[in-house]
Amino acid sequence: MSAAEETTGEDMPWGEVTPEAARRLLVAAVDAFAERGYHATTTRDIAGRAGMSPAALYIHFKTKEELLHRISKIGHERALYVLDTEADRDGTAAERLAGAVRSFVRWHAERHTTARVVQYELDALGEEHRTEIVALRRRSDAVVRRIINEGVRDGEFDVPDVPGTTLAVLSLCIDVARWFNAQGSRTPDEVGELYADLVLRMVGARTASGQK
Repeated sequence: MSAAEETTGEDMPWGEVTPEAARRLLVAAVDAFAERGYHATTTRDIAGRAGMSPAALYIHFKTKEELLHRISKIGHERALYVLDTEADRDGTAAERLAGAVRSFVRWHAERHTTARVVQYELDALGEEHRTEIVALRRRSDAVVRRIINEGVRDGEFDVPDVPGTTLAVLSLCIDVARWFNAQGSRTPDEVGELYADLVLRMVGARTASGQK
């Protein structure tokens, strides 16, 4: 599945990127980076996929790294929004953690081409841009950590190491982008449900009767 086909819940992939030529270049860059990796992809590759000349790319993006930064920033902001939305809902910590994991996993499965670039090309960014993206990743960590801490506080979770467990939860969810296959046996919703159940087991979630 290409980045242009990852349209679930959206009228147009990367619709916030304007003008249209810049959007086409960004979509082409996502596909190229996901397929070949950032370092093996040339600006000529990207422009060719977008049906443009190499010179046209520099009208909209100064460098290939700027393109990666734009992709990474938008992707991380979208993923953070998914977590924030579920974390701020009413409900128990277990309900909110399950909702956050379910939605986060579904996002990474439905948009696995984009997510592979967003999550696994971080080291290709320059220092300034990498610092900005790391700050967004820390905000995602903070959202999940807050839910787990609240569950521990309220006696819902049994978690001796909250920071380590938070890292494990996020790593589990993010890795979906690496292996998910749209033609596989599980849908994004099914993977989300499976991972939500696994994470609740990880944190020792208790039922309303107090049983694990």
